[in-house]
Amino acid sequence: MSRNRFSQAVVIVAVVALVLVGTIPAPVVAQSDAQTGGTVVVEEGETVDELEAFGGTVIVEGTVTGDVNAVAGEVRIEGDVGGNVEAAAGSVTIDGTVDGNVETAAGSFTLAEDATVGGNVAIGAGTAVIDGTIEGSAEIGAETITLGENAAIAGDLRYGGTLEGNTDAVAGEIEQDPSIGVDLTPTIQPIASWLFSLYVLALNLLLGAALLALFPRFSDRVAGRVASAPIKSGLTGLGVLVAVPILLIALAITVVGIPFAIVGAFGFALMIWIGVIYGRYAVAAWLLSAVGVGNRWLALVVGLVGGAALAQLPYVGDLLNLLIFLLGLGALTYGLYSHRRAGRDEPRGVTAEGPASD
Repeated sequence: MSRNRFSQAVVIVAVVALVLVGTIPAPVVAQSDAQTGGTVVVEEGETVDELEAFGGTVIVEGTVTGDVNAVAGEVRIEGDVGGNVEAAAGSVTIDGTVDGNVETAAGSFTLAEDATVGGNVAIGAGTAVIDGTIEGSAEIGAETITLGENAAIAGDLRYGGTLEGNTDAVAGEIEQDPSIGVDLTPTIQPIASWLFSLYVLALNLLLGAALLALFPRFSDRVAGRVASAPIKSGLTGLGVLVAVPILLIALAITVVGIPFAIVGAFGFALMIWIGVIYGRYAVAAWLLSAVGVGNRWLALVVGLVGGAALAQLPYVGDLLNLLIFLLGLGALTYGLYSHRRAGRDEPRGVTAEGPASD
């Protein structure tokens, strides 16, 4: 197989792998608290400490000793949850036991006949059916709220919408309040942030794999530039980051220059993205080389995962990632400039070594 065909095969395999990872069912590993997939399952007989999940379907058939936080098309709790359940989904069904509170935002919510919630329930849904036991109080905002014959609410019920069915199931007071709504922003935001970070990491890994597969020697030269001249690389990156936007704004001022400014902005955005990847790759490659490891693929994974981890640290993480990005942007700029200059200096008929020839 030729080098170009091999590179293309690597990229295709990377794309297929990332797509499959997001679609196959993903059983939860014991003690793990973050899962994503087409279907995320805590199997019957399995026990995990806590669960944060994003998927088409999230199912708990076993035991979660802590909290469950889920964003999915469908969430089903058929086993036991020792903590709270917080979910945003198309439909949420509880057919097991939840010792803590339940907060959901869903198209439909069902508390089945044999289900028990040990704490309070707060629901925002299109329809809500309560036919199990709630040992605390309930706040439900829904178009239609149905209390089944087996329903039992030990505390009060405050609701917004239309209440139907067995109102004798409520031991406390029943109060209608049209303003009732369930604000799950604090619940959804951490999950959405985690999901977005995972998505960005996957995209970075995909683009990084393509860069290493298609331009291995150029990528090595960029990493070498960061290791050999970090100060010059960082200052170059800072200069590019400041100068290019000024140039694009100057172009956009003139009517003739607007199309060039638009194209330049897209190109600069792509360059920034690649600079982030190359910066993290280069720093990881330098650190690994210090302990005698010279695997570029390992450096890519370590660099991108490490950068994603740094992003979770307030203030310090952002500052470090900025410095790493400036190193990558500067080394990338120098690499492109050197390749262009070498291309001009080469005799006619001889192709300079660089990205196009890797």
